[in-house]
Amino acid sequence: MTRSNWLILALAVLAATAGGYVERRQHQSPEDSALPGQPLPAIRLPDPDGRMHWLSDYRGRRVLLNFWASWCGPCLDEMPALSRAQARFGGSGSAPIIVGIAMDEPARVRAFVTAHPPGYPVLLGQLAAPSTSLRLGDVREVLPYSVLVDADGRILATHTGVLSAAQIAQWLAPRSTP
Repeated sequence: MTRSNWLILALAVLAATAGGYVERRQHQSPEDSALPGQPLPAIRLPDPDGRMHWLSDYRGRRVLLNFWASWCGPCLDEMPALSRAQARFGGSGSAPIIVGIAMDEPARVRAFVTAHPPGYPVLLGQLAAPSTSLRLGDVREVLPYSVLVDADGRILATHTGVLSAAQIAQWLAPRSTP
């Protein structure tokens, strides 16, 4: 390659890198990304049957929001522990609750929860930018991703990756701190 070809290649790589950086920063605006200590943003999502739900509907309860997808192996590995924890800690009234937020195509989610009912409510996350998981702090948009919300609607903690059974229990136990 000639010197001018190397220069053109270097400028193209630099332009692509700068463009990617700017694009990523636009999707990570601080007002869209929830952090521990902040109130849960006002988010309304459909369930697999199309009924709309506000995340604030769970106010008064400790909530573990778990972002997952049917194609995500680690997400599926985590689901049995979440189901067991919901059976152990959940219930009605002010008991803690797990809410799965599927970052997936609605038809896939319906098929999956029909074949493998998780034992806790599932909602469909918004996939378009800014995605629901990004709005709740998942700046890398990696699954699984979990958010712990206190009964007053404040975010207590976030976690990228599979939650261990012990961490789930710690998050959901009465008056526990993350």
